[in-house]
Amino acid sequence: MKGELTGKCLCGAVTYTLREGFRMNPYACHCTECQSRTGSAFSEHMLFMLADLEIDGELDIARYTQPSGAQAEIFGCAVCKARIYAVNNTREGMASLRCGTLDNSASVVPTTHLWVRSKQPWIGLPEGAKTMDEQPRTNEEWIAQVGIA
Repeated sequence: MKGELTGKCLCGAVTYTLREGFRMNPYACHCTECQSRTGSAFSEHMLFMLADLEIDGELDIARYTQPSGAQAEIFGCAVCKARIYAVNNTREGMASLRCGTLDNSASVVPTTHLWVRSKQPWIGLPEGAKTMDEQPRTNEEWIAQVGIA
Protein backbone atom coordinates (compact mmCIF):
# COMPACT_ATOMS: atom_id res chain seq x y z
CA MET A 1 0.00 0.00 0.00
CA LYS A 2 2.80 2.37 -0.94
CA GLY A 3 2.59 5.42 -3.16
CA GLU A 4 -0.34 7.65 -3.94
CA LEU A 5 -3.72 5.95 -3.65
CA THR A 6 -7.02 7.05 -5.18
CA GLY A 7 -10.61 6.07 -4.55
CA LYS A 8 -14.24 7.07 -4.64
CA CYS A 9 -17.66 6.40 -3.22
CA LEU A 10 -20.19 4.11 -4.88
CA CYS A 11 -21.79 6.81 -7.05
CA GLY A 12 -18.59 8.74 -7.80
CA ALA A 13 -19.77 12.03 -6.26
CA VAL A 14 -16.85 11.85 -3.80
CA THR A 15 -13.32 11.14 -5.00
CA TYR A 16 -10.11 11.23 -3.04
CA THR A 17 -6.35 11.00 -3.24
CA LEU A 18 -4.28 9.68 -0.36
CA ARG A 19 -0.79 11.10 -0.78
CA GLU A 20 2.32 9.16 0.20
CA GLY A 21 2.93 9.52 3.92
CA PHE A 22 2.71 7.64 7.19
CA ARG A 23 0.15 4.88 6.96
CA MET A 24 -0.31 1.47 8.44
CA ASN A 25 -0.96 -1.79 6.67
CA PRO A 26 -4.57 -2.73 5.93
CA TYR A 27 -6.38 -4.90 8.44
CA ALA A 28 -9.69 -6.75 8.60
CA CYS A 29 -12.00 -6.01 11.50
CA HIS A 30 -14.47 -8.73 12.50
CA CYS A 31 -16.14 -6.83 15.37
CA THR A 32 -19.92 -6.87 15.60
CA GLU A 33 -20.04 -3.08 15.08
CA CYS A 34 -18.28 -3.39 11.71
CA GLN A 35 -20.58 -6.28 10.82
CA SER A 36 -23.62 -4.11 11.59
CA ARG A 37 -22.23 -1.01 9.85
CA THR A 38 -21.31 -2.84 6.64
CA GLY A 39 -24.04 -5.48 6.58
CA SER A 40 -21.23 -7.98 5.99
CA ALA A 41 -18.98 -10.33 7.95
CA PHE A 42 -16.07 -7.88 8.34
CA SER A 43 -14.62 -4.63 7.04
CA GLU A 44 -11.18 -3.64 5.76
CA HIS A 45 -9.45 -0.54 7.09
CA MET A 46 -6.14 1.25 6.84
CA LEU A 47 -4.95 3.85 9.35
CA PHE A 48 -3.35 6.95 7.82
CA MET A 49 -2.55 10.59 8.57
CA LEU A 50 -5.61 12.71 7.82
CA ALA A 51 -3.40 15.54 6.52
CA ASP A 52 -2.42 13.26 3.60
CA LEU A 53 -6.02 12.98 2.36
CA GLU A 54 -7.31 15.24 -0.40
CA ILE A 55 -11.04 14.84 -0.92
CA ASP A 56 -13.41 16.24 -3.53
CA GLY A 57 -17.18 16.12 -3.09
CA GLU A 58 -19.77 16.64 -0.41
CA LEU A 59 -19.46 14.54 2.73
CA ASP A 60 -21.88 13.98 5.54
CA ILE A 61 -20.90 12.99 9.06
CA ALA A 62 -22.26 10.48 11.55
CA ARG A 63 -21.16 10.67 15.19
CA TYR A 64 -21.27 7.92 17.78
CA THR A 65 -19.57 6.56 20.89
CA GLN A 66 -17.55 3.38 20.44
CA PRO A 67 -17.67 0.62 23.08
CA SER A 68 -14.24 1.81 24.29
CA GLY A 69 -15.76 5.24 25.02
CA ALA A 70 -13.95 6.88 22.10
CA GLN A 71 -15.92 9.55 20.26
CA ALA A 72 -15.99 8.68 16.56
CA GLU A 73 -17.07 10.40 13.37
CA ILE A 74 -17.69 8.59 10.07
CA PHE A 75 -17.39 10.61 6.87
CA GLY A 76 -19.26 9.41 3.81
CA CYS A 77 -20.80 10.52 0.55
CA ALA A 78 -23.78 12.85 1.03
CA VAL A 79 -25.42 11.31 -2.05
CA CYS A 80 -24.97 7.50 -1.90
CA LYS A 81 -24.00 7.31 1.83
CA ALA A 82 -20.93 5.13 1.14
CA ARG A 83 -18.49 5.49 4.04
CA ILE A 84 -15.03 6.78 3.10
CA TYR A 85 -13.15 7.22 6.38
CA ALA A 86 -13.56 7.61 10.13
CA VAL A 87 -11.76 9.44 12.92
CA ASN A 88 -11.90 9.16 16.69
CA ASN A 89 -10.59 11.22 19.56
CA THR A 90 -8.03 8.63 20.69
CA ARG A 91 -5.83 8.86 17.58
CA GLU A 92 -5.33 12.57 16.96
CA GLY A 93 -4.45 13.40 13.37
CA MET A 94 -5.15 9.87 12.14
CA ALA A 95 -8.08 8.39 10.29
CA SER A 96 -9.26 4.96 9.19
CA LEU A 97 -9.86 4.52 5.47
CA ARG A 98 -12.50 2.06 4.25
CA CYS A 99 -10.32 0.03 1.88
CA GLY A 100 -13.26 -1.04 -0.28
CA THR A 101 -13.43 2.53 -1.61
CA LEU A 102 -9.92 2.33 -3.10
CA ASP A 103 -9.70 2.15 -6.88
CA ASN A 104 -7.31 -0.79 -6.44
CA SER A 105 -9.30 -2.46 -3.65
CA ALA A 106 -8.77 -5.92 -5.18
CA SER A 107 -5.08 -5.64 -4.29
CA VAL A 108 -5.75 -5.01 -0.59
CA VAL A 109 -4.58 -7.93 1.53
CA PRO A 110 -5.08 -7.48 5.29
CA THR A 111 -1.94 -8.11 7.33
CA THR A 112 -3.95 -8.70 10.50
CA HIS A 113 -7.44 -9.86 11.46
CA LEU A 114 -8.83 -8.08 14.54
CA TRP A 115 -11.75 -9.02 16.77
CA VAL A 116 -11.57 -12.66 15.66
CA ARG A 117 -13.47 -13.68 18.80
CA SER A 118 -16.59 -12.24 17.11
CA LYS A 119 -15.69 -13.44 13.59
CA GLN A 120 -18.48 -15.22 11.74
CA PRO A 121 -17.80 -18.96 12.14
CA TRP A 122 -18.04 -19.62 8.40
CA ILE A 123 -15.22 -17.16 7.59
CA GLY A 124 -11.93 -18.97 7.11
CA LEU A 125 -8.69 -17.09 7.65
CA PRO A 126 -5.50 -17.73 5.67
CA GLU A 127 -3.13 -20.22 7.26
CA GLY A 128 -0.67 -18.38 9.49
CA ALA A 129 -2.75 -15.17 9.50
CA LYS A 130 -1.88 -12.69 12.22
CA THR A 131 -4.91 -12.38 14.53
CA MET A 132 -6.09 -10.73 17.74
CA ASP A 133 -9.15 -11.60 19.81
CA GLU A 134 -9.90 -7.88 20.18
CA GLN A 135 -7.83 -4.91 19.00
CA PRO A 136 -4.64 -3.09 19.94
CA ARG A 137 -5.13 -0.55 22.73
CA THR A 138 -2.12 1.76 22.30
CA ASN A 139 -0.37 3.30 19.30
CA GLU A 140 2.63 1.07 20.02
CA GLU A 141 0.40 -2.03 19.98
CA TRP A 142 -1.17 -0.91 16.68
CA ILE A 143 2.23 -0.57 15.06
CA ALA A 144 3.43 -3.90 16.46
CA GLN A 145 0.28 -5.79 15.42
CA VAL A 146 -0.64 -4.19 12.08
CA GLY A 147 2.68 -2.75 10.94
CA ILE A 148 3.64 0.31 8.93
CA ALA A 149 3.11 0.23 5.16
